[in-house]
Amino acid sequence: MSIERCQILELPKIQDPRGNLTFVESNNHIPFNIARVYYLYDVPGGSERGGHAHKELHQFIIAMSGSFDVVLDDGQDKKRVHMSRSYNGLYVCPMIWRELDNFSSGSVCMVLASTKYEESDYYRDYAEFMRARWCK
Repeated sequence: MSIERCQILELPKIQDPRGNLTFVESNNHIPFNIARVYYLYDVPGGSERGGHAHKELHQFIIAMSGSFDVVLDDGQDKKRVHMSRSYNGLYVCPMIWRELDNFSSGSVCMVLASTKYEESDYYRDYAEFMRARWCK
């Protein structure tokens, strides 16, 4: 998979004087069925999250509150994406190494995932990830 497939997708935003509403529908706004939702919060300043790649899992990352950066790496190219709007999300396809950093105080990162948690789907060692990238 190429880093070009990872992109910001805009979600519907229904504006109302009482507050805005945004929603996400499987296979409509994002290119997969949602099997799991998790979120990161109370991330201490200077901390990093991620530091892995997935073999098959698709993800959609949303900054629900505050901001953070996502660094994407396909083994050849790297791209840093700043996340700060709750009506935008970053689609991350399989076989992309990702790291999250630069968390603002009070930020909340929500991730929609295409499968339930499965440890065997992870590459947690960058060298192993690179070997798998170039052997395919």
